[in-house]
Amino acid sequence: MTNNMNVRQVNQEEEIDLGEILLVLLQKLWLIILIGVIGAAAGLAISTFLITPLYTSTTSVYILSRQNESTVTYSDTQLANQLSNDYEELVTSRYVLESVISQLHLEDDYEGLKGRVSVVNANDTRIIKISVTDPSPAEAKETADAIRDAASQHIKDVMDIEAVNLVDEANLPTVKSSPSRSRWTMMGGLIGALIVILIVVLQYLLDDPIKSSDDVEKYLGLSTLAMIPIMAETDAASSGKGRGAGAKNPKKNKPPKKHQPQGHRSAEAEEASEEPESLEIPDREE
Repeated sequence: MTNNMNVRQVNQEEEIDLGEILLVLLQKLWLIILIGVIGAAAGLAISTFLITPLYTSTTSVYILSRQNESTVTYSDTQLANQLSNDYEELVTSRYVLESVISQLHLEDDYEGLKGRVSVVNANDTRIIKISVTDPSPAEAKETADAIRDAASQHIKDVMDIEAVNLVDEANLPTVKSSPSRSRWTMMGGLIGALIVILIVVLQYLLDDPIKSSDDVEKYLGLSTLAMIPIMAETDAASSGKGRGAGAKNPKKNKPPKKHQPQGHRSAEAEEASEEPESLEIPDREE
Protein backbone atom coordinates (compact mmCIF):
# COMPACT_ATOMS: atom_id res chain seq x y z
CA MET A 1 0.00 0.00 0.00
CA THR A 2 2.83 2.36 0.92
CA ASN A 3 4.69 1.56 -2.30
CA ASN A 4 1.59 2.35 -4.37
CA MET A 5 1.23 5.69 -2.63
CA ASN A 6 4.89 6.48 -3.28
CA VAL A 7 4.52 5.60 -6.95
CA ARG A 8 1.48 7.85 -7.25
CA GLN A 9 3.30 10.72 -5.60
CA VAL A 10 6.24 10.29 -7.97
CA ASN A 11 3.95 10.19 -10.99
CA GLN A 12 2.17 13.34 -9.82
CA GLU A 13 5.48 15.14 -9.37
CA GLU A 14 6.72 14.05 -12.80
CA GLU A 15 8.00 16.98 -14.84
CA ILE A 16 8.44 17.41 -18.55
CA ASP A 17 12.09 17.54 -19.53
CA LEU A 18 12.34 20.27 -22.16
CA GLY A 19 15.88 19.21 -22.95
CA GLU A 20 14.75 15.71 -23.93
CA ILE A 21 11.92 17.13 -26.03
CA LEU A 22 14.38 19.41 -27.82
CA LEU A 23 16.68 16.46 -28.43
CA VAL A 24 13.82 14.42 -29.88
CA LEU A 25 12.86 17.32 -32.16
CA LEU A 26 16.46 17.64 -33.34
CA GLN A 27 16.46 13.94 -34.17
CA LYS A 28 13.30 14.46 -36.25
CA LEU A 29 14.53 17.71 -37.81
CA TRP A 30 14.82 16.11 -41.25
CA LEU A 31 11.17 15.06 -41.08
CA ILE A 32 10.05 18.51 -39.93
CA ILE A 33 11.90 20.15 -42.82
CA LEU A 34 10.56 17.62 -45.33
CA ILE A 35 6.93 18.06 -44.31
CA GLY A 36 7.42 21.83 -44.16
CA VAL A 37 8.65 21.87 -47.76
CA ILE A 38 5.75 19.66 -48.84
CA GLY A 39 3.30 21.98 -47.06
CA ALA A 40 4.84 25.05 -48.71
CA ALA A 41 4.54 23.41 -52.13
CA ALA A 42 0.92 22.53 -51.40
CA GLY A 43 0.16 26.12 -50.36
CA LEU A 44 1.76 27.46 -53.53
CA ALA A 45 -0.21 25.01 -55.68
CA ILE A 46 -3.50 25.89 -53.98
CA SER A 47 -2.97 29.64 -54.37
CA THR A 48 -1.97 29.22 -58.02
CA PHE A 49 -4.45 26.68 -59.38
CA LEU A 50 -7.42 26.36 -57.01
CA ILE A 51 -8.20 29.88 -55.76
CA THR A 52 -9.73 32.40 -58.15
CA PRO A 53 -7.55 35.51 -58.34
CA LEU A 54 -9.18 38.81 -57.32
CA TYR A 55 -8.38 42.38 -58.41
CA THR A 56 -9.03 45.55 -56.42
CA SER A 57 -9.82 48.96 -57.89
CA THR A 58 -9.77 52.09 -55.70
CA THR A 59 -11.22 55.53 -56.13
CA SER A 60 -11.25 58.45 -53.69
CA VAL A 61 -13.32 61.57 -53.00
CA TYR A 62 -12.81 64.73 -50.98
CA ILE A 63 -15.70 65.75 -48.72
CA LEU A 64 -15.99 69.32 -47.39
CA SER A 65 -18.80 70.96 -45.43
CA ARG A 66 -18.88 74.77 -45.80
CA GLN A 67 -20.96 77.28 -43.90
CA ASN A 68 -20.65 79.92 -46.59
CA GLU A 69 -19.43 80.04 -50.14
CA SER A 70 -16.27 82.09 -49.61
CA THR A 71 -14.30 80.71 -46.64
CA VAL A 72 -13.41 77.40 -45.06
CA THR A 73 -13.13 77.60 -41.30
CA TYR A 74 -11.29 75.36 -38.83
CA SER A 75 -14.64 74.25 -37.41
CA ASP A 76 -15.62 73.03 -40.89
CA THR A 77 -12.51 70.84 -41.02
CA GLN A 78 -13.10 69.41 -37.55
CA LEU A 79 -16.71 68.67 -38.37
CA ALA A 80 -15.74 66.84 -41.55
CA ASN A 81 -13.28 64.68 -39.65
CA GLN A 82 -15.90 63.78 -37.04
CA LEU A 83 -18.45 62.85 -39.71
CA SER A 84 -16.10 60.55 -41.62
CA ASN A 85 -17.68 57.43 -40.06
CA ASP A 86 -21.07 58.63 -41.20
CA TYR A 87 -19.77 59.00 -44.74
CA GLU A 88 -18.39 55.46 -44.67
CA GLU A 89 -21.78 54.08 -43.66
CA LEU A 90 -23.54 56.08 -46.36
CA VAL A 91 -21.22 54.71 -49.07
CA THR A 92 -22.23 51.12 -48.25
CA SER A 93 -25.87 51.92 -47.60
CA ARG A 94 -28.57 49.81 -49.23
CA TYR A 95 -29.77 52.77 -51.30
CA VAL A 96 -26.36 53.29 -52.92
CA LEU A 97 -25.45 49.66 -53.56
CA GLU A 98 -28.85 48.60 -54.86
CA SER A 99 -28.85 51.53 -57.29
CA VAL A 100 -25.44 50.38 -58.55
CA ILE A 101 -26.68 46.79 -58.93
CA SER A 102 -29.63 48.02 -60.97
CA GLN A 103 -27.47 50.36 -63.07
CA LEU A 104 -24.78 47.78 -63.93
CA HIS A 105 -27.10 44.73 -63.96
CA LEU A 106 -24.91 42.90 -61.50
CA GLU A 107 -25.69 39.36 -60.36
CA ASP A 108 -24.85 40.17 -56.73
CA ASP A 109 -27.45 41.05 -54.16
CA TYR A 110 -26.95 43.80 -51.58
CA GLU A 111 -25.04 41.63 -49.09
CA GLY A 112 -22.85 40.13 -51.79
CA LEU A 113 -21.82 43.51 -53.20
CA LYS A 114 -21.28 44.94 -49.72
CA GLY A 115 -18.85 42.13 -48.98
CA ARG A 116 -16.72 43.20 -51.96
CA VAL A 117 -16.70 46.92 -51.07
CA SER A 118 -14.44 48.51 -48.49
CA VAL A 119 -14.45 52.16 -47.38
CA VAL A 120 -11.44 53.71 -45.65
CA ASN A 121 -11.01 57.19 -44.24
CA ALA A 122 -7.39 58.28 -44.03
CA ASN A 123 -6.42 59.57 -40.61
CA ASP A 124 -6.81 63.33 -40.06
CA THR A 125 -8.07 63.84 -43.62
CA ARG A 126 -11.37 64.34 -45.36
CA ILE A 127 -10.57 61.88 -48.11
CA ILE A 128 -12.71 58.76 -48.44
CA LYS A 129 -11.23 55.81 -50.37
CA ILE A 130 -13.67 53.36 -51.96
CA SER A 131 -12.30 49.97 -53.04
CA VAL A 132 -14.07 47.20 -54.95
CA THR A 133 -12.79 43.64 -55.41
CA ASP A 134 -13.77 41.51 -58.39
CA PRO A 135 -12.35 38.60 -60.42
CA SER A 136 -12.41 40.90 -63.47
CA PRO A 137 -10.20 44.03 -63.38
CA ALA A 138 -12.53 45.93 -65.73
CA GLU A 139 -15.64 45.12 -63.69
CA ALA A 140 -13.85 46.14 -60.49
CA LYS A 141 -13.05 49.56 -62.00
CA GLU A 142 -16.55 50.05 -63.39
CA THR A 143 -18.23 49.12 -60.11
CA ALA A 144 -15.96 51.41 -58.07
CA ASP A 145 -16.73 54.39 -60.31
CA ALA A 146 -20.48 53.71 -60.13
CA ILE A 147 -20.44 53.43 -56.32
CA ARG A 148 -18.43 56.66 -56.04
CA ASP A 149 -20.89 58.61 -58.18
CA ALA A 150 -23.96 57.24 -56.40
CA ALA A 151 -22.43 57.72 -52.93
CA SER A 152 -21.36 61.30 -53.68
CA GLN A 153 -24.90 62.32 -54.59
CA HIS A 154 -26.38 60.41 -51.64
CA ILE A 155 -23.98 62.05 -49.14
CA LYS A 156 -24.86 65.53 -50.45
CA ASP A 157 -28.59 64.82 -50.13
CA VAL A 158 -28.48 63.27 -46.67
CA MET A 159 -25.73 65.26 -44.94
CA ASP A 160 -26.43 68.57 -46.71
CA ILE A 161 -22.87 68.71 -47.97
CA GLU A 162 -21.83 71.51 -50.27
CA ALA A 163 -19.76 69.29 -52.55
CA VAL A 164 -18.06 65.94 -52.83
CA ASN A 165 -15.08 66.37 -55.12
CA LEU A 166 -13.32 63.68 -57.07
CA VAL A 167 -9.73 62.99 -56.03
CA ASP A 168 -8.82 59.89 -58.06
CA GLU A 169 -10.60 57.93 -60.73
CA ALA A 170 -10.83 54.21 -60.17
CA ASN A 171 -7.71 52.51 -61.48
CA LEU A 172 -7.60 49.48 -63.75
CA PRO A 173 -5.72 46.90 -61.67
CA THR A 174 -3.06 44.85 -63.40
CA VAL A 175 -1.80 42.90 -60.38
CA LYS A 176 -4.10 40.63 -58.44
CA SER A 177 -4.74 41.58 -54.85
CA SER A 178 -5.41 38.04 -53.65
CA PRO A 179 -4.48 35.36 -53.07
CA SER A 180 -0.89 36.15 -52.10
CA ARG A 181 1.38 33.32 -53.25
CA SER A 182 4.10 34.17 -50.75
CA ARG A 183 1.62 34.24 -47.87
CA TRP A 184 0.05 30.93 -48.84
CA THR A 185 3.48 29.35 -49.29
CA MET A 186 4.64 30.48 -45.86
CA MET A 187 1.38 29.37 -44.24
CA GLY A 188 1.57 25.94 -45.87
CA GLY A 189 5.16 25.38 -44.75
CA LEU A 190 4.45 26.62 -41.23
CA ILE A 191 1.34 24.47 -40.83
CA GLY A 192 3.16 21.37 -42.08
CA ALA A 193 6.09 21.90 -39.71
CA LEU A 194 3.79 22.58 -36.73
CA ILE A 195 1.80 19.40 -37.39
CA VAL A 196 4.97 17.28 -37.35
CA ILE A 197 6.24 18.99 -34.18
CA LEU A 198 2.90 18.39 -32.46
CA ILE A 199 2.88 14.70 -33.41
CA VAL A 200 6.50 14.19 -32.26
CA VAL A 201 5.85 15.90 -28.90
CA LEU A 202 2.67 13.88 -28.32
CA GLN A 203 4.50 10.64 -29.10
CA TYR A 204 7.19 11.60 -26.61
CA LEU A 205 4.69 12.46 -23.88
CA LEU A 206 2.60 9.32 -24.40
CA ASP A 207 5.62 7.01 -24.59
CA ASP A 208 5.87 6.20 -20.87
CA PRO A 209 7.03 2.54 -20.53
CA ILE A 210 10.12 1.90 -18.41
CA LYS A 211 13.01 0.97 -20.71
CA SER A 212 16.12 1.14 -18.55
CA SER A 213 17.37 1.14 -14.98
CA ASP A 214 17.57 4.93 -15.13
CA ASP A 215 13.85 5.08 -15.85
CA VAL A 216 13.16 2.86 -12.82
CA GLU A 217 15.04 5.23 -10.55
CA LYS A 218 13.59 8.32 -12.22
CA TYR A 219 9.90 7.42 -12.32
CA LEU A 220 9.55 4.91 -9.44
CA GLY A 221 12.21 6.16 -7.06
CA LEU A 222 13.68 2.65 -6.69
CA SER A 223 17.27 1.47 -7.00
CA THR A 224 18.12 -1.33 -9.39
CA LEU A 225 19.85 -4.26 -7.65
CA ALA A 226 20.47 -6.53 -10.64
CA MET A 227 19.54 -7.00 -14.28
CA ILE A 228 18.47 -10.32 -15.78
CA PRO A 229 19.65 -10.78 -19.35
CA ILE A 230 17.09 -12.04 -21.83
CA MET A 231 18.12 -14.20 -24.78
CA ALA A 232 17.46 -12.68 -28.11
CA GLU A 233 14.66 -14.18 -30.14
CA THR A 234 17.07 -14.90 -32.98
CA ASP A 235 19.30 -17.06 -30.80
CA ALA A 236 16.35 -19.06 -29.51
CA ALA A 237 14.97 -19.50 -33.00
CA SER A 238 18.30 -20.70 -34.38
CA SER A 239 18.78 -23.24 -31.56
CA GLY A 240 15.24 -24.50 -32.01
CA LYS A 241 15.81 -25.00 -35.72
CA GLY A 242 18.93 -27.07 -35.02
CA ARG A 243 17.11 -29.44 -32.69
CA GLY A 244 14.21 -29.78 -35.05
CA ALA A 245 16.49 -30.72 -37.93
CA GLY A 246 18.12 -33.48 -35.88
CA ALA A 247 14.76 -34.96 -34.93
CA LYS A 248 13.45 -34.92 -38.49
CA ASN A 249 16.46 -36.83 -39.96
CA PRO A 250 17.38 -39.54 -37.48
CA LYS A 251 19.11 -41.58 -40.20
CA LYS A 252 21.87 -38.99 -40.39
CA ASN A 253 22.85 -39.73 -36.79
CA LYS A 254 23.13 -43.52 -37.24
CA PRO A 255 26.64 -44.99 -37.70
CA PRO A 256 27.37 -46.35 -41.17
CA LYS A 257 27.01 -50.09 -41.76
CA LYS A 258 30.13 -52.21 -42.07
CA HIS A 259 30.84 -53.69 -45.48
CA GLN A 260 30.66 -57.49 -45.53
CA PRO A 261 32.24 -59.79 -48.12
CA GLN A 262 29.88 -61.36 -50.62
CA GLY A 263 31.16 -64.90 -49.85
CA HIS A 264 30.25 -64.83 -46.21
CA ARG A 265 26.79 -64.51 -44.91
CA SER A 266 25.79 -63.65 -41.42
CA ALA A 267 24.22 -66.16 -39.14
CA GLU A 268 21.02 -64.14 -38.99
CA ALA A 269 20.73 -64.21 -42.75
CA GLU A 270 21.24 -67.97 -42.88
CA GLU A 271 18.59 -68.58 -40.25
CA ALA A 272 16.16 -66.36 -42.08
CA SER A 273 16.79 -68.15 -45.34
CA GLU A 274 16.35 -71.68 -43.95
CA GLU A 275 12.86 -73.04 -44.27
CA PRO A 276 11.41 -75.29 -41.57
CA GLU A 277 11.26 -79.00 -42.49
CA SER A 278 7.78 -80.48 -42.89
CA LEU A 279 6.93 -83.46 -40.74
CA GLU A 280 4.82 -86.29 -42.17
CA ILE A 281 2.44 -87.92 -39.71
CA PRO A 282 1.22 -91.41 -40.80
CA ASP A 283 -2.51 -92.13 -40.74
CA ARG A 284 -3.71 -94.32 -37.95
CA GLU A 285 -5.42 -97.54 -38.97
CA GLU A 286 -8.66 -98.01 -37.35
